[in-house]
Amino acid sequence: MDDALQALTELSNLSRHQLNGGGFNGLNDVDGEEEEEYDIEAWETITKCFREVQSVLDQNRALIQQVNENHQSKLRDNLVKNVALIRDINSNISKVSRLYSDLSVDFCNIVNRRRELALFESKNRDDNVDSAES
Repeated sequence: MDDALQALTELSNLSRHQLNGGGFNGLNDVDGEEEEEYDIEAWETITKCFREVQSVLDQNRALIQQVNENHQSKLRDNLVKNVALIRDINSNISKVSRLYSDLSVDFCNIVNRRRELALFESKNRDDNVDSAES
């Protein structure tokens, strides 16, 4: 889990200037405070999801180790226990899939809100320029 969090932190540090510098097409027109709010929201969403995913994957690692130990023991009771353990593993895989799906939706919503805000800000700026020229 530490490796994943460290990688996420490094990615965040490397990418933060791209987000703030208009790395998303046409989004550098957004007011600085509002832009930073969306950047923080995006990173918090991503971080929360990755932590949840890592937790589930850690659970699966422990379950798989238990399944392997039970299998190696070749004891009937332990092999019967593997059925439930494998169901838990499959359930966890579905949970990870749902988490990534939710992350995708959340992230798209954040980007769309930023684009809408950028368009709104751009339109207001254009209206102000037109008013000043009149």
